[in-house]
Amino acid sequence: MDAATVNVGLRLTETARLNPEGIGVVEPLGHDAGGKRIYRQLSFAELDEDTNRIAAGLRTMCVKPGTRLALVVRPGIDFISLVFGLFKAGVVTILIDPGMGRSNLIRCLEEAEPEGFVAIPLAHAVRKLLPHRFRKARFNVTVGRRWFWGGPTLRQLRQTSLDGFQPAKTYAGDPAAIIFTTGSTGPPKGVLYRHGNFNRQVDEIRDFYDIQPGEIDVPGFPLFALFNAAMGVTTVVPDMDFTRPADVDPKDIVEAVHDWNATQAFGSPALWNTVSRYCEDTGTKLPTLRRALSAGAPVPPHVLQRMKDVIHPYGDLHTPYGATESLPIASIAASTVLRETAKLSREGKGTCVGSRFPGMQWKIARISDEPIEHINDIEQLPAGEIGELLVCGEVVTREYVTRTDTNALHKVRDGEKVWHRMGDVGYLDEQDRFWFCGRKAHRVETASGTMFTIPCEAIINNHEKIYRSALVGLGPKGQQRPVIIAETWPEHRPADEAESQRLISELLELARSSPLTQQVETILLHPSLPVDIRHNAKIFREQLAVWAAKLPIVAST
Repeated sequence: MDAATVNVGLRLTETARLNPEGIGVVEPLGHDAGGKRIYRQLSFAELDEDTNRIAAGLRTMCVKPGTRLALVVRPGIDFISLVFGLFKAGVVTILIDPGMGRSNLIRCLEEAEPEGFVAIPLAHAVRKLLPHRFRKARFNVTVGRRWFWGGPTLRQLRQTSLDGFQPAKTYAGDPAAIIFTTGSTGPPKGVLYRHGNFNRQVDEIRDFYDIQPGEIDVPGFPLFALFNAAMGVTTVVPDMDFTRPADVDPKDIVEAVHDWNATQAFGSPALWNTVSRYCEDTGTKLPTLRRALSAGAPVPPHVLQRMKDVIHPYGDLHTPYGATESLPIASIAASTVLRETAKLSREGKGTCVGSRFPGMQWKIARISDEPIEHINDIEQLPAGEIGELLVCGEVVTREYVTRTDTNALHKVRDGEKVWHRMGDVGYLDEQDRFWFCGRKAHRVETASGTMFTIPCEAIINNHEKIYRSALVGLGPKGQQRPVIIAETWPEHRPADEAESQRLISELLELARSSPLTQQVETILLHPSLPVDIRHNAKIFREQLAVWAAKLPIVAST
């Protein structure tokens, strides 16, 4: 391979050369008679060989570089091996979170036009039952037992000879994967990742967090851990349902950290809320964890504090900020939040997501719902003024390959570069840190002005009985009526209607105490706010607006 070749799969090969016997990936099996967890593991050398055989096997099937294959496999050794094997084969891997629901999953797969499936039997059964939706799918590999369809199994690919095998020659601009957004503010969109995007992601994350070869990571979100092996880091796959992080059994995360003396772990805010509460209640510590990470939504300060209390005394929890289209963008440490920014967030200043990664540029533009063709067409705002965030850098993807009509609304040209409109609103402070104030699509436009979700919700969330809340707007833009919908902590759920009304009265008084929420005259209680399944944290405010509008108490006022 020449110096211009870019492929994260080759970084695994380099890791295997430097540390062949190091543990590459570990997955949980059952428990022995004594209750001790049993694990399966591969060394970096074994993982590298496994991925080479998979790539070689795909080549024997006449799969060429650039072929689109959908990967539908449960997290574990097979998933990691297949991702790297597909990279080495030059395949464009279609990655879809099964947590988005069956109808969304099938629709996204159809829109991505896969030329084959590398998938578990159930996914192949769906493919066969819906042949009109997957007409191009002719390169199919079964991960597990093959039923009533053709094509090789993963086990057969792993038996392929490596004689004469060479990985595909790929470059930074070559397509590498299609990854779908969560669809939290519209239909999920297929984001085209190129090899250069992935390669830069590895460098940015490794260098910013000073991740060293030999570290051990317990990832609560599989995509975030894909490139551990490229950094020489051991991946310990936890025993959990990755589509429902809030429902994790915290003992399984603690067990993985303790069994392997993990130095790093990643989880959504909902996962760390569950784990940290368990640790607080039981007095459990995670003393080997020096770096915890959380992303997907703002992490509440009480979760940051609990995590700080249970990990290594000199450790920290970091909250990288980004999106499917651009990750990572910025990061902030829990120690900074607790010491400095949390107080301001409680006052309605927004959530500080920190300073940008060295390879990133950003600007704040006047809010607009119209396309912006060129970066010179934006009205850039000064520090302290809320607008829409635009970002640029080598990790920023250049286009959607499904729902392509949305490219005009999200991509802004700048010569050879492309800026991505995040769809997030907020402002930069005097230290060039971004303060997140919500999604552009969620802003509430009243006759008195614009209200932003995160600052307004922070006022209500200050009540000791409230877990989280959501600001929604009812009616036409410019004349919207602001309504706040609140969810209590489970232990504070009202026992009857009288108790509910007392709580609502307290929340209305709280709303009147801040200029940010003085317009709010209606507050509703909801048993469980609808959230995205990927992170169990992003609130589906559009659904709540529809729900609220149908309530008699709202419709009659």
